[in-house]
Amino acid sequence: MLQRTDRKPMSHLELHDLTLAFGRHKVVEGLGFSLDQGRIGCLLGPSGCGKTTVLRAIAGFEPVVSGHIRLDGATVSDARHHRPPEQRRIGMVFQDYALFPHLTVARNIGFGLRGLPESEVRGRVTALLERIGLPDQGSKYPHELSGGQQQRVALARALAPKPALLLLDEPFSNLDVELRERLSTEVREIIKSSGTTAILVTHDQHEAFAVADEIGIMHEGRIQQWDSPYNLYHRPQNRFVADFIGQGVFLPGKVLNNRQVQMELGILDSKIPVECGVGCQDCNLGCHVDVLLRPDDIVHDDASPMRAEVVSKAFRGADILYTLRLKSGARVLSLVPSHHNHALGEPIGIRLDVDHVVAFHDETTPPPVPMPGARRSIAIIPVP
Repeated sequence: MLQRTDRKPMSHLELHDLTLAFGRHKVVEGLGFSLDQGRIGCLLGPSGCGKTTVLRAIAGFEPVVSGHIRLDGATVSDARHHRPPEQRRIGMVFQDYALFPHLTVARNIGFGLRGLPESEVRGRVTALLERIGLPDQGSKYPHELSGGQQQRVALARALAPKPALLLLDEPFSNLDVELRERLSTEVREIIKSSGTTAILVTHDQHEAFAVADEIGIMHEGRIQQWDSPYNLYHRPQNRFVADFIGQGVFLPGKVLNNRQVQMELGILDSKIPVECGVGCQDCNLGCHVDVLLRPDDIVHDDASPMRAEVVSKAFRGADILYTLRLKSGARVLSLVPSHHNHALGEPIGIRLDVDHVVAFHDETTPPPVPMPGARRSIAIIPVP
């Protein structure tokens, strides 16, 4: 009998319906996601949301109340079974690097390779020093390196035993902003070149976007949305994700029919039927929604008859982020090239240039009667 070959390959890492607790206090409940081999995932959220607890549970440092964690198809944690951390083939990179100060860089990297032939250890350490861009630094000690160099050494040490999974806990938090941005890209390249599957934990969305292929937004012990960075920004599934990712404001709108939403800045025409967030499939009864507008949705245009007053501005080098007040008093954000330098209180012309608009039902008005399977957000893609 022929075997089917169209089945989806088993995920390298899988968390299913996971619940974690400290005593009677549930820190994480009903959490789940999966990650394929060679992919980099990220748990992103504010302090106290449970992301580091999830990382510790994957590593084997925290027990599981219910649900399970599987690595390469094998259960490593559930309510009855707990594989010890040292048997999980997991590498970890900590925010304080945790390098051994009395060992050279080369000996730090090779620390987890004890028991292997010396020639194999030397070859592996030399290859990793090349990969992290420090080929001539093996004889130095950690205190002789910069913070960024120490972080790369910590990464190399974690990769040296060829782990099945790499975990990174806030790895850039001790670095300044400029170094953090540069090192985020370098770390991604190093992990990708090794083919290692990895999970990053951070509260900084810029780090998450720079490093990860897939990101889970966490809030109060649950994943609100697991998705690509692009979808998290342009297609947030709820208000928390919309507020947490990027910058933006909500403007009130009224659904005119199943293809149009009216708001102060004009009428948005959509290519797909408009759904009213928590209710009807054909929302054409004047439902009230809040439309999310990003700074790049509001374009400065001197020729536009629509005007807005400059309330504040933040210079960002190539761009200026303006806060603008509309006639109604509502405020919007606009990202404008910095050679358009306007004074506070000055009226400027603006127009909408929207590729993706996400709207949610207005929380101040009663929602329509829910229908099975309806989502809380509506994606309105304007016709060019």
